[in-house]
Amino acid sequence: MEIRKLLVANRGEIAVRVFRACREAGIATVAVAVPDDLGALHTRLADETVEIMSYLASAEHIRAAKQVGADAIHPGYGFLAENPEFAEAVEASGLVFVGPTPDALRKGGDKLEAKRIAQEAGVPVLPAGEPAEVGFPLVVKAAAGGGGRGMRVVREPGELDEALAAAKREAKAAFGDDTVFCERFVERPRHVEIQLLADEHGAVLSLGERECSIQRRHQKVLEESPCPALDADLRQRMSEAAVAFGRAIGYRSAGTVEFMLDGRDFHLLELNGRIQVEHPVTELVTGVDLVREQLRVAAGERLHVEPQLNGHAVEVRLYAEDPQSFLPQAGRIERLRLPSGIRVDAGVEEGDEVGVAYDPMIAKLIAHGPTRDEALLRLRDALAETEVGGLTTNLPFLRWLISHPALRAGRTTTAFLAEYPPLSAFPTRLPTGPWDGAWRLNLPPPAPHSPPDVDDAAHAATGGGGGEQSALTAPMPGTVIKVLAAPGDRVSHRQTLLVLEAMKMETPVVSPYEAVVRAIHVAEGDRVAGGALLVELEE
Repeated sequence: MEIRKLLVANRGEIAVRVFRACREAGIATVAVAVPDDLGALHTRLADETVEIMSYLASAEHIRAAKQVGADAIHPGYGFLAENPEFAEAVEASGLVFVGPTPDALRKGGDKLEAKRIAQEAGVPVLPAGEPAEVGFPLVVKAAAGGGGRGMRVVREPGELDEALAAAKREAKAAFGDDTVFCERFVERPRHVEIQLLADEHGAVLSLGERECSIQRRHQKVLEESPCPALDADLRQRMSEAAVAFGRAIGYRSAGTVEFMLDGRDFHLLELNGRIQVEHPVTELVTGVDLVREQLRVAAGERLHVEPQLNGHAVEVRLYAEDPQSFLPQAGRIERLRLPSGIRVDAGVEEGDEVGVAYDPMIAKLIAHGPTRDEALLRLRDALAETEVGGLTTNLPFLRWLISHPALRAGRTTTAFLAEYPPLSAFPTRLPTGPWDGAWRLNLPPPAPHSPPDVDDAAHAATGGGGGEQSALTAPMPGTVIKVLAAPGDRVSHRQTLLVLEAMKMETPVVSPYEAVVRAIHVAEGDRVAGGALLVELEE
C-alpha cells in the first residue's frame, strides 16, 4: 500500500526525524500535540497538526489520523511505540502501522515471554524469577517497557519492597502497565545491541552493533558503532543470535536486540520493538536510512539493502539536566548554538521551553569519521562549539566524557560512571595488563551505577548535625508523588522522606543524616519548582 500521508504519534526529536524522512520520500506529515505542547517544534515542522488530549490515548491518535485523512501512523519511540494494543487498533481501523506486528510486539515486549522464546531459539538469557530464586544482587525491571523506566537495582533483601513499589509506579506512569519482574544483576557488563531490519516477506537482516555501555539512571549517555570490544567472531555470533530471535517472534520493521556482554559471553536483555534513540550511529556507518526503510517495509516492499560498515560513529545526548546528579532541569532555552560539520538531530529550537512533563532531551550530536579516534575528535570539537543558555544542561559532562582517557581507550562498562564520577579528575594513567578493569580479581567490583538519591548533590543544607536545622529543597521542578515521613519522626541516614517525579522518572529525597523531621512543606500531588523548600530537619 502506498503511504501518502503519515501521522507521527509522538513528539520532540523523533517526530522531527520521521518528518524529515517523509519529506524526502514525498509523504505529507501530520503532528499531534496535547494542549500544553501546541506550538512545540514538531508541530511547527509538520504539514498539519491535530490537538489530542493525551499522547498515551490510542483512540486519540487514530481519531486524529482519520480526521485529516492519513494513511499510516508511525509511533516513534516511547509513549505507545511498543504497545501491541495500539498497533492492533491502528490496523483494525484500516490504517498502516509503521512498526512490528501486534503479535511480534506482544512476544518481544513481554520480557518474560521473550526470554522463553529466546531460550527455545538458542539465544542465551539471564535467570529471572522470584527474588529468592534469583538471589542478590538483582534488578527489578518493567515487563512492558524499557529506557530505564521501572528499573531498580536491589543489593539487599531489605531494599526489595521499596524498589518493587517504586518500579511499579514508574512503569505505570511510563507504559500504563505496572508489571515488573526480577532478574539476576551482572555487576560490570558491556551493553551491546544489534540493529535488525526485517520485512513481512521473511527477510531479517543484522545491520551491525552499537556499544551503549555508558549510562546514567539506567539510560544511555553515549553510543557508538562499531563496538570496540567485538572481534569478527563475536560480532557474528551476536548478530546470528539477534537474527534468530527476530525470526522466532516473526519480526517486521526496524528493531533492536539488546545484549549484556560479559567477557566473551552474552545474554539477551530485551527487544526494543521500535526505532532507537541511537539509530543515527548505525545510519552513518551503514549508509542505510532506517526510518525510510521502516516506511518501505510498512508499504509492503521487500528489503533490498546491502549494509557495508564504513568508519566509526559516536553519538551523545544533550539533555536539560544537572551535569553531576543527572537530575532533570526545566526552563526556557534563551540561546542555542548547535555545531556544524556533524549530524545534529534536535527536538527544540532557541526560545522553546523545556518542561517537566516530557523527556528533557535537547538534541543528539553524532560524529562520523574513518576511524574511532577521528570520530571522537570530531565530536569533541563539536561539543566545544555547542552553546546552550537559559537553563542547566549536561554539556560540561559531555565535554568531560568525550575527553576521558578510559573512553578514548574503549574501556567502558555499565559501571563507568561509578568508577569515574562525572566531572572528576582524569586518572593519571589507566591500568594495563591482564588485571585491567573487570579482571582485577584482588579487588571487589564497584557498586553499580544506579539512579542517584537526592542527598548532598540535590538539596541545600543549612546545617548538618550539632542541633542545627537543615532544609531540603527540590533539585528540579516536579510532582510530589509520595510523602513517607511526618513532623516529629526520627529518620535514619539516607532514609527516603519523599519521592519526586519528573519526566516520568522518580527521584527519592533522602535524609543526609540521622535527624528528626521538623516540618514537611509539601503534600502528595503538589507540583514544586526547582529550589522549593520540601523538608526541614533537626538533630
